[in-house]
Amino acid sequence: MRDAILAALPWLRALHVVAVISWMAGLLYLPRLFVYHCAAQPGSPQSETFKVMERRLLRAIMNPAMIVAWIVGLVLVWAQDLWGAGWMQAKFALVVAMTWMHQVLARWRKDFAADRNARPARDYRIANEVPTLLMIGIVVLVFVRPW
Repeated sequence: MRDAILAALPWLRALHVVAVISWMAGLLYLPRLFVYHCAAQPGSPQSETFKVMERRLLRAIMNPAMIVAWIVGLVLVWAQDLWGAGWMQAKFALVVAMTWMHQVLARWRKDFAADRNARPARDYRIANEVPTLLMIGIVVLVFVRPW
């Protein structure tokens, strides 16, 4: 099994990168939608349009991309026996933080869907920076492998 996975390594890496890019796009776009949604009156046509956009982004792009990124990432780690590498453990911690951020955004989306948003647009602007910082850390760890 491991030999077959190792033979498919370039394809698995490509799939992992595509999934991560798709996931990141959503993690960066959803909080931006929240910023604009804050300016819309609850129940207005504009607010209802944002609700549809946010739901579709989360369910059709972000959730599947996150699942694929996790599954393929874990297969890559197992196939290459990278569990003990310090940089991989640090990367894993940052990916867990990214997943936590995903869950926070999903919770906030539910608040908007129920017209219960209590946060100002400023909070979403700040939240928009978190995935970027996590991504920078992950990319540096993967390419520099400091440990």
